[in-house]
Amino acid sequence: MDENLTRGYCQLQSPSRSRRTNQDRLNPPRDPCSCIYLALVLAGAGFLLPYNSFITAVDYYENRFPNSTIIFDMSMTYIIVAFISVCVNNVLVEALSMPVRITFGYLISFAVLLAIALCDVWYQVFTQDVAYKVTLLAVAVVAIGATVQQSSFYGFTSMLPARYTQAVMTGESAAGLIISINRIITKALLNDQRINTIIFFIISISILWVCFIVFHIIRRTEFVRFYVSLCENAAIADDQRGITKGGGCTEEVDFQEPSSGQRYGVLIIQSPTSATPPRTSDSTTPSGSDVTVRDITRCNEEQVMFQGQSYKEHVPKVSSIKRGLRMRYEVSKTVWPYMLSIGLAYFVTLCLFPGIESEVISCHLGSWMPIIMMAIFNASDFIGKIFASIPYDWPRGRLLMATFCRIILVPLLMLCATPRDHPILTGEAWPLLLSLLLGLTNGYVGSVPMILAPSRVPDEQRELCGNIMTMSYSLGLTTGSGVAYLLDYWLGPHRRSSPCVIDLTPAQHLNITFPNGY
Repeated sequence: MDENLTRGYCQLQSPSRSRRTNQDRLNPPRDPCSCIYLALVLAGAGFLLPYNSFITAVDYYENRFPNSTIIFDMSMTYIIVAFISVCVNNVLVEALSMPVRITFGYLISFAVLLAIALCDVWYQVFTQDVAYKVTLLAVAVVAIGATVQQSSFYGFTSMLPARYTQAVMTGESAAGLIISINRIITKALLNDQRINTIIFFIISISILWVCFIVFHIIRRTEFVRFYVSLCENAAIADDQRGITKGGGCTEEVDFQEPSSGQRYGVLIIQSPTSATPPRTSDSTTPSGSDVTVRDITRCNEEQVMFQGQSYKEHVPKVSSIKRGLRMRYEVSKTVWPYMLSIGLAYFVTLCLFPGIESEVISCHLGSWMPIIMMAIFNASDFIGKIFASIPYDWPRGRLLMATFCRIILVPLLMLCATPRDHPILTGEAWPLLLSLLLGLTNGYVGSVPMILAPSRVPDEQRELCGNIMTMSYSLGLTTGSGVAYLLDYWLGPHRRSSPCVIDLTPAQHLNITFPNGY
């Protein structure tokens, strides 16, 4: 069943007619007190928790690598590696079962966080230059594990009722919120940055381990096993009926009997959705010959019954590729506003978060400023995703316009950071308010297109629609991270000392007390 799981960012596959009939006939188990839902929220937080642990420790890394673009580099490294991993995962998804893939992602994240906590934060066995490269390598490895987990989790929840896919989406935002709370508590309780950072990573590792255990508990529950078995039984029944996923497949293949080597012309293998029986197009085919398609599992591999014997014929993939491109074009014509909305939403977000937000300074909050801004973003993003679960059928034009209006946040937040020494919008209120709006709108408009797009295409095209939406989402992330470097360049050279002391007299130097971190 794993090869039939969804690879996208939302629930892409509606239940088949036979599955709905089984649900009506059987008595499905209940989810008491929404325990499965809450467990999936926690499990969903697990695959983004390691990356959030790196970027939320912004105060430590800015002190460890001063005058660098470490936050920008971590963001870009993660997104590029994740994009490549998505493509590779789609090709190799059948190689490992879903539980194995998710376990693989958890173990990689656990090992990387533990290695960084011990080798870099606590013992600091690397020089500064080597540590910089090791940090980016760790982020890249975490991106591989998180991507494998993410695609597998959405495939897993696509077999459950729709609200459980929303649980995983909410869990993604909850990951940032949980880690922000973790960082605020550890930094507030301990002044020693090295000690509070090692405790921060240890707590993150512990939470990750809880997510891992919770996942393996819920996948064995009666509730989950019931819905998974329905999907597996439906897939087996479809294969037995010779139903090709996606339908509409017609191929011409040379057909000959291996025992005699005699060629019988071109066999026309039609989609099982067609009522016309298979036929041969060559008059040399023996009359009365029994040629039937017993089982069609893929468009480029057919199993044919001929004169009572079973043969497997291989169809060239060229026509399948052309048909796939044509189908993607047709789906794109239908959902292009949602593709543009999701891409633009994450483009704007990655232009500002986490890079530019980490460059906003405060003489009152000191090194707390980027931590608080990220915490506000993660909390509001979490709330935005909850609002997105409220059913509302957005018109395509209005949704696209609402997403486009978010662009105004880019110049406004830039005014809070430029010029570096004396920003145009001074004080803490402006950047904190803009971070709140950025997170709230990201949580909402970043989820609604993913939810609405699959409902605009036929059931058999929903998985393809989800793949297209995922590519648009990834494209927005990648381009936004690239533009963030240009915005950082626009801010000018990185400061070598705190701008809060530039205009102070010697007497003022003796009387002022700076917050921790300056």
